[in-house]
Amino acid sequence: MTRVVYYTATTLDGFLADPDDSLAWLLRQDLDESGPQNYGAFITTVGALVMGSTTYEWVLAHLEETGEPWYYQQPSWVMTTRELPVPEGADVRFAQGDVAALHDELRAAAGDKDIWVVGGGDLAGQLAEAGLLDEVIVSIAPVVLGAGRPLLPRRLDLRLVETARNGAFVTARYELDGPLLEDREA
Repeated sequence: MTRVVYYTATTLDGFLADPDDSLAWLLRQDLDESGPQNYGAFITTVGALVMGSTTYEWVLAHLEETGEPWYYQQPSWVMTTRELPVPEGADVRFAQGDVAALHDELRAAAGDKDIWVVGGGDLAGQLAEAGLLDEVIVSIAPVVLGAGRPLLPRRLDLRLVETARNGAFVTARYELDGPLLEDREA
């Protein structure tokens, strides 16, 4: 069964990126590439990706800086209202508007695999509000930024399924229960 999974990393105070959209805090962390909840194992479960334009632009800048090719073999959607470049050989598609309207297309592309919400937090929040986000897998770094892009700017109840340590990170896997209980009762 295809699930929509938000797989990400955050600072201890709940930010994905600093106020300048930098991930320097993340890239300097100790990580065991074959440790618990690692990327290599995760990406094999993914059939399609969706991300916001800020995340996409960060990926493009990182690829340009490092000279690496496009990372993903899976079809990737970018939610944007702007025209953005597509790396050579990449299956990148652009969409705008209600992300819930894109869900069926993402599911069809994913086949029997999962849909990865690469980022950002607001996009994951939109999917959660539409009842389409199934799981959050997060690696929590020992860093406090004080400000930046929030992990998931919504009021939600989650159920802890798994925890582990991977290098400097505490990793956690949650299933979504829905809006915060008191919000559902109001």
